[in-house]
Amino acid sequence: MSYDIFQSVSQGVFGAQDAENRRIKAIADELHRCCKVYETEHGDRMSDVSSFEIEQRAAENFAKKCGLWLPMDRVFDLGTPGPSGNENDTYVCNDIIYKVNNLLNSGSILHLLDKIQMHNEIFPYTYYQLYAITGFDGRTVMPVLKQDLVKDAVPAPQIAIDTYMNAIGFCNDNGVGHYSNSSFIVWDLIPRNVLSDKDGDIFVVDAEIKRK
Repeated sequence: MSYDIFQSVSQGVFGAQDAENRRIKAIADELHRCCKVYETEHGDRMSDVSSFEIEQRAAENFAKKCGLWLPMDRVFDLGTPGPSGNENDTYVCNDIIYKVNNLLNSGSILHLLDKIQMHNEIFPYTYYQLYAITGFDGRTVMPVLKQDLVKDAVPAPQIAIDTYMNAIGFCNDNGVGHYSNSSFIVWDLIPRNVLSDKDGDIFVVDAEIKRK
């Protein structure tokens, strides 16, 4: 099997976002297949193994096989440590921010990859790439996401976030920072997750998303 599709691409914003979503879907499909293979190959020893553990080992094997593995002791090579949140440790290098995701919100790598695809579809100007998978051999592994750094930006006012989401077809519902349209529910869009640059442009850098 060729892993050419797992290599990052560089195009215009929308072309790159579409290509990255195709790449992430291919990775997710292959990881799902690897989980099934792992479960089949270790079937006689799986009685006390959770689906999360199966995914972790399959993801580690897959990442090492296709060149996506980043050993944990090389994470600091990504850049200067930045702010850490509930879900991500960040590292900044020039115009890029890397986010090491602990899966606390998503619960699994496959769920996170699905969320990334939705983010990229809704917010193409802040689209994510899957840069690598990191961890210690045989232990917990975590995806490393890559995103363009929004420079000279400040947290966006909530009213500006509301206006932006309305402009791209979402309605406010169920409280502050919570929106929906016919396909998606998006929440946690509050100033810490949405930036505004010197021109007043809005950039959603993080969001919780699910399909209706």
